[in-house]
Amino acid sequence: MRRWLALFLLMLAGPLWAADYPQVVPGRAFAFPADHGAHPDYRTEWWYATGWLRTKSGERLGFQVTFFRSRLLVDPANTSRFAPRQILFAHAALSDAAHGRLRHAERTARAGFGLAEARLGDMDVRIDDWSLVRSEGGVMRAKVAGDDFALDLALTPTQPVLLQGKGGYSRKGPDPAEASHYYTLPQIKVSGEIRRGDGAESVSGTAWLDREWSSTLLNEKAVGWDWLGLNMDDGGALTLFRVRRADGTALWAGGSYRAADGALTALGVEDVRFLKARRWTSARTGARYPVAPVVEVRLPAGVRRLTVRPLMDDQELDSRRGGGPVYWEGAVEVDGGAGWRGRGYLEMTGYLAALKM
Repeated sequence: MRRWLALFLLMLAGPLWAADYPQVVPGRAFAFPADHGAHPDYRTEWWYATGWLRTKSGERLGFQVTFFRSRLLVDPANTSRFAPRQILFAHAALSDAAHGRLRHAERTARAGFGLAEARLGDMDVRIDDWSLVRSEGGVMRAKVAGDDFALDLALTPTQPVLLQGKGGYSRKGPDPAEASHYYTLPQIKVSGEIRRGDGAESVSGTAWLDREWSSTLLNEKAVGWDWLGLNMDDGGALTLFRVRRADGTALWAGGSYRAADGALTALGVEDVRFLKARRWTSARTGARYPVAPVVEVRLPAGVRRLTVRPLMDDQELDSRRGGGPVYWEGAVEVDGGAGWRGRGYLEMTGYLAALKM
């Protein structure tokens, strides 16, 4: 699901004009490689890569690289090249459990002038020296660098595109207009290098890519969401999410499960339940997160319960300096019993304060 607030805040801060964003509707035919590229008429979209890495010494790390694009509605009479019609935002993080810290960095830019761009036709998103680019052969390369870390990773898909929801139409609330066009590439093979401090290290691992675009804000009754994207050890892929009310109950929920044999099950509101959880309190912000939840999933073969375990408790990001929220986003493992295990990422928003659109 995805990482809406920072971009919406940037979007709403700009000079708005007539609300002529296209709406997300069912039945859209996806086309590749074009849909790997930008959809600039929509209000916002993102390219979201997460995964687990392992160094040659066996150390385990989590990583995420996210690029957002947001369209501002500018006076059509304004023909200036400096008018902020498209804003790009990116953030990246490395969950470094061995050093007990989350390394992270971000970039923001107005599209144009050869410095920032989200191209049409295929995946090619750039902000200065940060980039996520797909080659003709299908391999994606992510390059980002912060003050104390850098990632240079090749992401090679091993499975076909997974269309979320109903053929890529993914509901996020009780109103059918509260939806996104959404697809996933799970079980991606990763290789490349990371840098911490002055040292470069070779890494390998498995990743997950989410692509979404939408024109809809979060439902006014929602305070935040919880989302899980999981590469299962048997080759399956599991997506779970809920949008929460202020009392913690689910305003909406859903996801998908694609089994190792390719059988795809769309999960609805009644199929996903977040149950009890061990909580962790941030010493920096005071936010209290359910970092180790138990999630109940109703599948065709029966109901399964997944126990979630974080790589480390402190995977909180504070993006308030850039106009974004405080949220938790980090690497987790899951165990559903009977050998049904996996790894992926958990994202949780709205635990310090309700998201304000």
